[in-house]
Amino acid sequence: MKSIILNQKAERDELMARPYLQRETRYKTDELLANPLIKLITGPRRTGKSVFALLMLQGKNFAYLNFDDNLLLKNWDEDLVMTMLDNVYPGYEYLLFDEIQNLPDWDLWVGKLYRRGTNLIITGSNAKMLSSEMATVLTGRYLQIEMLPFSLDETMKWNGIDMRMPQDEQKSRIVALTDDYLRNGGYPETIQARNITKNYLSTLFDSILLKDVAKRHNVRNTTDLYNLASYLLSNFCNPVSANELAERLGLASVATTKKFCNYLAEPYLFFFLPRFNYKIKLMKKTPNKVYVIDNGFVQSTAFSLSENLGRLLENQIFVELLRRGYAPGQTMFYYRSRNDKEIDFVTCNGTKVKQLIQVCHDMTSVKTRKRELDALAEAANELHCDNLLVITNSQEETIEWKSHSISVVPVRKYSSEDIGGNVCHI
Repeated sequence: MKSIILNQKAERDELMARPYLQRETRYKTDELLANPLIKLITGPRRTGKSVFALLMLQGKNFAYLNFDDNLLLKNWDEDLVMTMLDNVYPGYEYLLFDEIQNLPDWDLWVGKLYRRGTNLIITGSNAKMLSSEMATVLTGRYLQIEMLPFSLDETMKWNGIDMRMPQDEQKSRIVALTDDYLRNGGYPETIQARNITKNYLSTLFDSILLKDVAKRHNVRNTTDLYNLASYLLSNFCNPVSANELAERLGLASVATTKKFCNYLAEPYLFFFLPRFNYKIKLMKKTPNKVYVIDNGFVQSTAFSLSENLGRLLENQIFVELLRRGYAPGQTMFYYRSRNDKEIDFVTCNGTKVKQLIQVCHDMTSVKTRKRELDALAEAANELHCDNLLVITNSQEETIEWKSHSISVVPVRKYSSEDIGGNVCHI
């Protein structure tokens, strides 16, 4: 056990020696570390959760365990591990657990350590940690920090561009990076090595399906799982229902289809956005729109006969809304008006509709312009909301349309708005 922990310590030190872009949260690092609550850093695999935790602890005396290590899991002995941690990291003040969801009954052990006064930072790639295990055993005892792939703004910063004060000579570079981000996404490992994006994300996609879904849930029929994931990826931004999916893909049953969809949502791979309705019963009967955590997965894995920049931009904005703390089915929805005009995103504050957002890559066509603005005006009347926004690739203006004022902003400007960094929930 000591050799396992020493090997992990060497890996930890090597990781900390690399150059990184500092990610931000609503809290300062010192404030987070001083807080006795468990710091839970969640998000998809390979989005920088471990790096964020390591940077937060830089210069501190902390112990480290990585549960993405089969040797550690195979030889697990709670008492022996704690003894060896004291031996390898004498007098440590903080304890960092990486990918904790891989350890059976991890929540009970974490709860025990918390009660003993251990200052804990833990990372995990499974949303179920919050909805069941974490929430059940550790309610009110943790802070959640969500790490997502790099935003467009962070990607610009990585390339030395401050979108709030861009230089004239950077304009053509900004346009190129914006288009590149739209197509290839923001996974940190691919930002400075776009030539590996397709291979890297294709492998990561398969790894998530195998490790975080099939293995965790003992899925025997992996073919159906892969077929479903591939279909969802090819139909991102489209409405889907369990009945339709089961019939089209020849899956065992609607119940199995729903179960598989829930599995695919757990590791932050897919998200399902319900249609807004004041009546909960009616909301549950309508199809959900499916989104994927990063556009790079679409380009590297999905089968597509044609490029769809409009859907790529819509998916990008969905993830940006996640980054701002909006939760599908709670504070974020899509909407269809009585005349079947669709609004891409409805954001809410409690029961009050906060903003209506349309996403349109290119609104120069008169027909397209009328379609998007008519939908917003109609939905504004039905939902009693005057905060109307269209996000485009490059256009910016304010439009008066059917007694409504509609803001049109380019995605670069929208993504660089100061929103206080990644979301931290208590």
